[in-house]
Amino acid sequence: MLVVIPARYESVRLPGKLLLPIAEKAIVVHTAERAAIAEGVSSVIVATDDERIVRVVAEAGYNVKLTSREHESGTDRVAEVAAEFDPETIIVNVQADEPLIDPNLISSVAECLANNLEIDIATAYESISDIESVFDPNVVKVVEEAGIALYFSRSPVPFQRDGAMKHGGLREFLEADPGALKVFKKHLGIYAFRNSFLQKFAKSRPSRIEFEEKLEQLRALALGARIGIVASESVSIGVDTPEDYEKVRAIMEI
Repeated sequence: MLVVIPARYESVRLPGKLLLPIAEKAIVVHTAERAAIAEGVSSVIVATDDERIVRVVAEAGYNVKLTSREHESGTDRVAEVAAEFDPETIIVNVQADEPLIDPNLISSVAECLANNLEIDIATAYESISDIESVFDPNVVKVVEEAGIALYFSRSPVPFQRDGAMKHGGLREFLEADPGALKVFKKHLGIYAFRNSFLQKFAKSRPSRIEFEEKLEQLRALALGARIGIVASESVSIGVDTPEDYEKVRAIMEI
């Protein structure tokens, strides 16, 4: 299993975030460290578009490759690096801004793919426990059935029609019956691909629904992929904003 960590320098909400220090190490280095101790990982490669990230990661002792600046997504960056490997290699795409990622989650997602030849991709979710996340378009929701992802959306899915009609709206229903939150699942941005499918995906055109939702995993569904999905036993905290950064620092610098 190969872990590739796409690491783009630019960030709208927190410029240069991957090089911000936590406990005297850059965020991207913490992520690489966590990935390296996941069971079954043979190698970790950071794929970046910036010489500053190359320098910091190399100085920390991790493999790093400078990739094209023209890539539109992290998955494209991962595919460029993975193209050098065997088509049957399992490639795990781990987001660079996840310094607290659970190594067990990386292994679980890879095992989900390795143990099921009928799926093309594996990914993960965690339960949603607050109403605001249901309606937050930055929290991607996933609908799954028997371990297979059926759809991803920034909207509240699956929509609970009967409860919403009874209470005059979905928010009102969830406020009246917080237990109904259990059907909502937050998609986590970790993916395991068989390299052959990853290369096919990267060469394909974005689908219409991907363009509408701005979710590239919808392209995989449009291509007919079966996506396995596992539950995360830990809570993820990605560093997207200054508030996230301070929250993660408070946890890691105790």
